[in-house]
Amino acid sequence: MTTVSNQTHAISINPFNGEQIGHYAYESAEQLDAALARSAKGYAGWRRTSVAQRAQLMIALAKALRDNAGQMAEMISLEMGKPITQARGEVEKCAQLSEWYAEQGPAMLAPEPTLVKNGSACIEYRPLGAILAVMPWNFPIWQVLRGAVPTLLAGNTYVLKHAPNVMGSAYLLLDAFKRAGFPQGVFEVINVTPDGVSKAIADPRIAAVTLTGSVRAGTAIGSQAGAALKKCVLELGGSDPFIVLNDADLDAAVQAAVIGRYQNTGQVCAAAKRLIIEQGVVEAFTRKFVEATRKLVVGDPLSAETYIGPMARFDLRDELDQQVQATLAEGATLLLGGKKAEGTGNFYEPTVLADVTEQMTSFRQELFGPVASIITARDARHAVELANDSEFGLTSTIYTANVDLAQQITGELETGGVFINGYSASDPRVAFGGVKKSGFGRELSHFGVREFCNAQTVWLDRH
Repeated sequence: MTTVSNQTHAISINPFNGEQIGHYAYESAEQLDAALARSAKGYAGWRRTSVAQRAQLMIALAKALRDNAGQMAEMISLEMGKPITQARGEVEKCAQLSEWYAEQGPAMLAPEPTLVKNGSACIEYRPLGAILAVMPWNFPIWQVLRGAVPTLLAGNTYVLKHAPNVMGSAYLLLDAFKRAGFPQGVFEVINVTPDGVSKAIADPRIAAVTLTGSVRAGTAIGSQAGAALKKCVLELGGSDPFIVLNDADLDAAVQAAVIGRYQNTGQVCAAAKRLIIEQGVVEAFTRKFVEATRKLVVGDPLSAETYIGPMARFDLRDELDQQVQATLAEGATLLLGGKKAEGTGNFYEPTVLADVTEQMTSFRQELFGPVASIITARDARHAVELANDSEFGLTSTIYTANVDLAQQITGELETGGVFINGYSASDPRVAFGGVKKSGFGRELSHFGVREFCNAQTVWLDRH
């Protein structure tokens, strides 16, 4: 009889009821070697296909995703608790991503002529090889494909090491690539321990590494990639500021703040975690925000009415609760929630903390769950100071009727993205990534296509 444990298997636990729904044996060194060999062999052929051919396969991938959207969305909901409506939206967003890059991506890889005095020169975008991707559980399909699609379009191959609790989603994604007609080895899935990840990074068949995850994981992976002299892209944590100034449309700001904080049960790197409200409207904003939060439907993630499901992992709920209790002990005011929900499900009550200041836990740390922190700013300048007083720098949001002022503020904010009168999102049309401890490198837009390219100079007849 096979013994199943976290040391031997990747285990999927349904966070709604605590039941095990899948276990996947970690691969041996020989199996890892075989996967890397397939990826290397796949790269030899894939890099020589035309960009137009790759684009056609992206269209086929979009169809494969839509054809199996129901099963994929249900797997996402079962494995990590995402409400089914949001899970379906995630799959559809991935299909649209694939179509967008099929249409727009080839131009991003076209040679760029450069003016020179003698001869002719251009910059060609060549692939690097097999890219190892260590991905998280919070968007089991989107996090993977927003990196994989542009990376593959550029002619690289992609080796996915997914989070242990969403391996069912990983294998459904692998099946989608097969049904779309991608050649063997172009998209591989490996199920390995951290030691296996280290071996893969050191393996010469891996050309570069990308990771979306925690600062701790990014530090470990980044140091290993550096030791191997391999490029890496890191998309790490965030404690994103959501600034509301006195002249803002409060109803619009509240609606955006609720979505920006509580979508995906608050488990989003770029969520609106620190609500920084100018003092003239903080009382009205807080009242409206609490009222709106009370109306959110908490429940079974497979129910179409549910907006907040269970948190993905029981240990992360414990960590979140410790952060909330620490913040309250430090002097914050509890306006809503503030505790684990009773019952078997891994629920945390939608929580609103007010009177949060710079020294408190929920200001200084990332809270990865359905908890909002409300911070009062004296004025716009103070709001910017509070926003920048963080080790993170992923995205930020500003709500104000004065767009000229907002444009000025954007230059002062130390974040990879700034959203004016709209909550943050990752979108293929714009670059996504952070600064400071939120990581480095960019995904999406043309940056995502070229991030793992060799920008090769070709100069003819230089005298």
